[in-house]
Amino acid sequence: MEHAAVAERVVDAVGGPSNIQAAAHCATRLRFVLQDSDEVDQAALDADPDLKGTFEGGGMFQVIVGPGDVDRVFAHLAPLGVKEVSKDELKQVADQRSSWFVRFLKVFADIFVPLIPVLVGGGMLMALNNVLTAEGLMPWYGGQSFIEANPAWEGLAGIINMLAAAPFAFLPILVGFSAAKRFGGNPYLGAAMGMAMVMPQLVNGYDVAQALAENRMTYWDVFGLQVQQSGYQGTVLPILVVAFILANLEKGLNRVLKGTIGFIFTPTLSLLITGFITFVAIGPFLFTAGDALGRGIEWLYTVAGPLGGMVFAFFYSPIVITGLHQSFPPIELQLIAAGGSFIFPIASMANAAQGAACLAVYLTTREKKLKGVAGASSFSAFLGITEPAIFGVNLRLRYPLFIGMGAAAVGGALVALMNIRAVALGAAGYLGFVSIRATDIGRFFIALLITTAISFAVTYAVARRKVGAAQRNAAAAAEGAAVALGAEGDDAERHEGEAGPVLADDAEDWRLTAPLDGRVLALSEVSDPTFAQQMLGPGAALDPSDGVLYAPADAVVTVAFPTGHAYGLRTAGGLDVLIHLGFDTVALDGEHFTPLVRKGDVVRRGDVLARFDAAAIRAAGYDLTTPMVVTSAKRIEGTQLTADTGSTVAHGEAFLSITPKEKPAAAAQS
Repeated sequence: MEHAAVAERVVDAVGGPSNIQAAAHCATRLRFVLQDSDEVDQAALDADPDLKGTFEGGGMFQVIVGPGDVDRVFAHLAPLGVKEVSKDELKQVADQRSSWFVRFLKVFADIFVPLIPVLVGGGMLMALNNVLTAEGLMPWYGGQSFIEANPAWEGLAGIINMLAAAPFAFLPILVGFSAAKRFGGNPYLGAAMGMAMVMPQLVNGYDVAQALAENRMTYWDVFGLQVQQSGYQGTVLPILVVAFILANLEKGLNRVLKGTIGFIFTPTLSLLITGFITFVAIGPFLFTAGDALGRGIEWLYTVAGPLGGMVFAFFYSPIVITGLHQSFPPIELQLIAAGGSFIFPIASMANAAQGAACLAVYLTTREKKLKGVAGASSFSAFLGITEPAIFGVNLRLRYPLFIGMGAAAVGGALVALMNIRAVALGAAGYLGFVSIRATDIGRFFIALLITTAISFAVTYAVARRKVGAAQRNAAAAAEGAAVALGAEGDDAERHEGEAGPVLADDAEDWRLTAPLDGRVLALSEVSDPTFAQQMLGPGAALDPSDGVLYAPADAVVTVAFPTGHAYGLRTAGGLDVLIHLGFDTVALDGEHFTPLVRKGDVVRRGDVLARFDAAAIRAAGYDLTTPMVVTSAKRIEGTQLTADTGSTVAHGEAFLSITPKEKPAAAAQS
């Protein structure tokens, strides 16, 4: 390969140096952030015999060159006027191309992805509690709730309510931990600030607005300054601001205070200064902002009618994300006393729209974990609890959130046009009909069904198109990965006559033992379509229970990524095997991975290939499911999983049995 010539052809094909914002490379691909993707000459790239393919992902245009060549081609880019950066810097450049609002939402997603299990569990329990306690939901009880009609269930309902409320009431602690970590600070200091904001001696966050209105708020006297003792139960925005301040203050103190002094005084000053700012400035400002928001919405709805309902419904879900909706109940109570609240039915439209978008994701996604979260979260949203759907699915993918907002706007306009009002508070969703004025219940369901149908249909259509695009990109990525691992037929033939390691040549060489301790999964069960559809070859997967990767056979290491997340092996029997620790874990750039072998090393079955911190990787939001596949699939008849799916195996136990197309010569002679 003429590396300089390839570099010139690639740069010309992607639109020239002026169209390239920045460039970097990984083990097999050139990665570009382009000014305009329409400038790419795709036909020229596809026809280039030295390139293996292209695909787009993560805001980058990627050109597959292959291992051993990509770094040498990359070295010729700078003389052509291309700005070269690291992979992390390139990712930042790609992120900067998004609008400030999208980047803002991405920060939310990064913070809340680790909290998804808590939000889903709490949301489902809260939805169950709403079913048990909603009055009039079951007409055969004569207007009573299930619990009122069946008092023997009251104790169980109390436990369910406590378990449901805990994750949301103490949400600042969870968010404080995750947000401080996201902003580069000590997550335990973030959790400590969250604890301070929900201490029992403070006025409960759900009662603050009412306490201020009735002059029941208590205050600290700090050298003549009256500081209100407000709690922040169930809020999100205050702790996000607090965590941002805390993390940056801590980093600043760490630069100034060193050694023992820093160890003692950095956390002390960080908590003290941030805590003072929290209760003196952040809290009162955000409560005032929330109250002003509620009054503004009331004015907008009164003056603008359907347009006001449309605007309020469109922004209702983002308001939920910030937690400012906690300021609405006092306003709703006043509206109910005056004849009926428009806030509750509009909230129901927004919640149903987010639930419908989440349901569409459930029906279209092929990621097993996302499908499980989306299924439970959509049901919860329809019953009035949207945090699991918003934070767990829609905010993470972004497009379902925006589609749900648009559908909610239609529902909000319908609420205003039909003058639908609520006469009580309750669960803002399909169960909310029990809180709607009796004469409006029919119109409420009409608006709710229209909103749901729009959100579901549009999200489903977009999701199907994205799934198709993802499959095409996965196929291109699989082709590049196969080339990188020597999986193509011509490569297998090239190695046919090469001397392998001097290893025992018996039937065991055609069996792959478990490379990890963990739970067995069929390859079709994994979330990554490249592996699930066997684009890289047949095999199976494991969900690790610890953090050690072992050699599944006597082999030579053919690929050892510097990031420690993937390994290629050529066994004594001539099989090419790929083991990939988790999905998208290359983004960790080696963090939490400790590789113990290098390319060219000879390993024996059971030798340790790498160690990794499984808990830290999962806490960072990554799926650690580990597929092991035979990439030289053209040389075998097939593979058979010899362990039961769902069972737990230890490393070294029987795992995959390989049927060769023909036995190796040495084995045949013996």
